[in-house]
This record gives sequence, structure tokens and C-alpha cells, in this order.
Amino acid sequence: MLHSVVQNDFLPVTEAALHLMEAGGKRIRPLFALLAAQFGDAGRENVRKAAAVVELTHLATLYHDDVMDEATMRRGAVSANAKWDNTIAILTGDYLFAHASRLVSELGTDAARIIAETFSELVTGQMRETIGPSVGEDAVAHYLTVVHEKTGSLIATAARLGAMFSGADAAAVDALTRYGKVIGTAFQISDDVIDIASPAEESGKTPGTDLREGVKTLPMLYALAQERPADTRLRELLAGPITLDAEVAEALDLLRASEGLLLARQTVADYADRARAELAALPDCPARDALESVTEYVVERTN
Repeated sequence: MLHSVVQNDFLPVTEAALHLMEAGGKRIRPLFALLAAQFGDAGRENVRKAAAVVELTHLATLYHDDVMDEATMRRGAVSANAKWDNTIAILTGDYLFAHASRLVSELGTDAARIIAETFSELVTGQMRETIGPSVGEDAVAHYLTVVHEKTGSLIATAARLGAMFSGADAAAVDALTRYGKVIGTAFQISDDVIDIASPAEESGKTPGTDLREGVKTLPMLYALAQERPADTRLRELLAGPITLDAEVAEALDLLRASEGLLLARQTVADYADRARAELAALPDCPARDALESVTEYVVERTN
């Protein structure tokens, strides 16, 4: 469905739209939609449409994110902005948003409202991250709010729409939505750990992207909070964006040896526990087992 939805008579549009789609990716959001649908009638056509909508929305944000981050890699491939330029990447993201909107219009006004609200959260989270915490605001709390909005919101919506359009009961829809929000947050923290801990050939992304942008992720915030004399150089490096490759490499080495990485991994484990608590309210079935396996995967990929 994804491939057919983005086809265009103008070949360059189709090529750019398929670029990241064909690069691979985990397809976590449609997975959640399809798994959540197992608590009702997963065979309904609108379940597939809902899964496609959330993935198209996610793909669109990736094109835009890579422009803002000046990233050169995504999913192990050259990013669209590096392969073409920023203009093509931005327009491709817009094109994918347009087709997500067209597809969600076929799902009715409730689904359109949910996607619009989710899109608002995505944008708010990005702006909140770009502007940074206000004076006196707790940096960790600010970070977690950003993650809830930028990542947790769309994964929660994926689970919500999948359950809704399968006809699952209201209690299951609510539990799956809460699960999606929590596990989505855990996924993003996990990604932030991987951005520091894993080389590019393993993660498929450019290591240290957040360092280059001056974005302080949870491992960095925890490391800065330790205030150990041994971390003086790390605090100097994290004072702003890092432009030199040698300094990025130095900061990565220091972060890998810091307490911050360990504490961030523990936070992922804590969120996983919260996710399991939401799953406990659902009927015992293969779909719940699968979601429990996803929860374990999030923890394992972080360690």
C-alpha cells in the first residue's frame, strides 16, 4: 500500500518519496497499529489504511528532520537532503504529509482529528527541542516532554487507530494508547543512547548528530548532572554545538565512559516496566505476547 500511495506521474517525485521507504527501517509504527488491531478484528481494511497513515506521517517527519539536523545518513542510506538538496527533501516530506492526509480522509472525521492533534504534538515537540528549556526549567523534565511529543505521540496514535478500526473495546483502546505513549518514549531514549554508543554501521545513522546540533539528550543531561571533576572536559564540549569531527569523537568517547549512559539505560528499563503494566490490563493473547516481546527488544537494543 505504501508504494502505491506515493506514485506520481512525475518520476522524480516518486523516486524521492520512495527513497527512505526503500532504505528499510523498523516499521515500528505500522507494527503497533497491526498488533493493536489483534485485540479486535484485524482483517478490516481500515486497519491497513491506519497503519499506512502513521508510517507516511513518520516518513515525512524524517525528511524534514534530516534537513534541520543536516544529517547525511538515514536508515543506512544517504539522506534525501544529502542525495538531492534541502529543497527536494522538504518538498518530499510535504508530499508524504499530503498523501497521509488524503488517506486519513477515507477513515472519517475522528481519525482526521486524531492525526491533526498528533501532528500538532509532533511540531510542538520539535519547536520545544529547538528552543530549549526555559530559565529554571528542569532539563530532564523538558527532554522527556519533548520525547513524549516528538515520538511517543505518533506511536500512541498508531496503537489507538489500529485498535479503534479493529473494533476493539474502549478499555483496550485506552490501554494500548497509553502503552504506545510509554513505549514510544522508551524507543526515543533508546535511540539517543544508540546515537552515542553504536557506530554508524550498526545504527544506520550518523553518530553524534545530536552533539553537532547542540541538542542535549538524556545521556548527556545525566552526565552533566554528575558534576564529577573527571567530566570537566565533557562539560566544555557539551556547552554548545560541536563542529569539529575530532571533538565529536572525543565527546562520544567521554559519554561512553560516563555515568550518563548507564542512567539513561536504566530509564529505558523503567519505562519498559511501565509499558508492561499497561499490557497487564489487556487480554492474554498472542498479540499481547508480541507487544511484551517488543518491550524486551527496546531494552535489549539499548544495552
